[in-house]
Amino acid sequence: MRLGINLGYWGAGMDADNLAVAQEADRLGYSVCWAAEAYGSDAPTVLAWVAAQTERIDVGSAIFQIPARTPAMTAMTAATLDALSGGRFRLGLGVSGPQVSEGWYGVRFDKPLARTREYVEIVRKAMSRERLTHSGEHWTLPLPDGPGKPLKLTVHPVRERIPLYIAAIGPKNLEQTGEIADGALLIFFAPEHAEETTLGALRAGREKAGLTMEGFDVVPTVPLAVGDDIDALADTFRPYTALYVGGMGSRKQNFYNRLAGRMGYEKEAAEIQDRYLSGDKEGAAAAVPRQLIDSTTLLGPVERIADRMRAYAEAGVTTLSLAPAGFTLEERIAALRAGVEALERSGAAS
Repeated sequence: MRLGINLGYWGAGMDADNLAVAQEADRLGYSVCWAAEAYGSDAPTVLAWVAAQTERIDVGSAIFQIPARTPAMTAMTAATLDALSGGRFRLGLGVSGPQVSEGWYGVRFDKPLARTREYVEIVRKAMSRERLTHSGEHWTLPLPDGPGKPLKLTVHPVRERIPLYIAAIGPKNLEQTGEIADGALLIFFAPEHAEETTLGALRAGREKAGLTMEGFDVVPTVPLAVGDDIDALADTFRPYTALYVGGMGSRKQNFYNRLAGRMGYEKEAAEIQDRYLSGDKEGAAAAVPRQLIDSTTLLGPVERIADRMRAYAEAGVTTLSLAPAGFTLEERIAALRAGVEALERSGAAS
């Protein structure tokens, strides 16, 4: 198992610190640095900025939002980032959610699985430098009865195949991800529930494509907080968990709420959502079960974190992307270093 770092969203007032965190992760031997986008900072600009000021660490999108770009534009961006970084780019894609897709981008959130499959086909074809033609439900290239003609990418990526990841939560999306991608970007991953919530569906997708899990990158982002007061550390992640389980999406369409239910917290997830959507965010945070937090984060002293890292590796995780907690740069750097020490103690490093 390797370590990654997830910087989350840029533009929250800690941009200089985020760059320093990425540079320290590079120095410590972390394998990849991920950046996100929603409706604030865009990921490609951030990744170019980080890649220009690091040496060895890969840079990855977690994620590029599918409704934000045409597939050909994504192929151009991926090829450019890979060339500028010297072959250090990883392409992570995701459909986002209906609120962002329809509210920010004006793109209907319909048939997300079919749209993702078609998108990946076009991106891969474009990055392979074939002349781009496609006839599908969502895209037709070139457009018929017009001046367009099949074109091919003029940029030469450093590598023949840039690693492609998909952010997946639901069983059908996970299965398709296993079938068509090189890796899965995961959230709220609990080793104790890995098989029934995640790995079984990924494995089914791999088998559908005639493949095994060998070489497939299983990449959960896991919040990390180091210290001796485990209860206090767990409490710091209550608002974060409540936001996703309770407020990330509508009452009818919240992927994270459904995931908590599949992990055995269906009743608690309903209460969190009820409280959050009624405006009681503090009550929603208080309703988050301590065990849910503990099973989906890394909390405590280094020895305890090492034990949990071993559980992640044994569950099938190949890249553990850390999201270190802390309000200061010093705290986040200390957490990064503790992550390396914990991985070494766990004996799970690869």
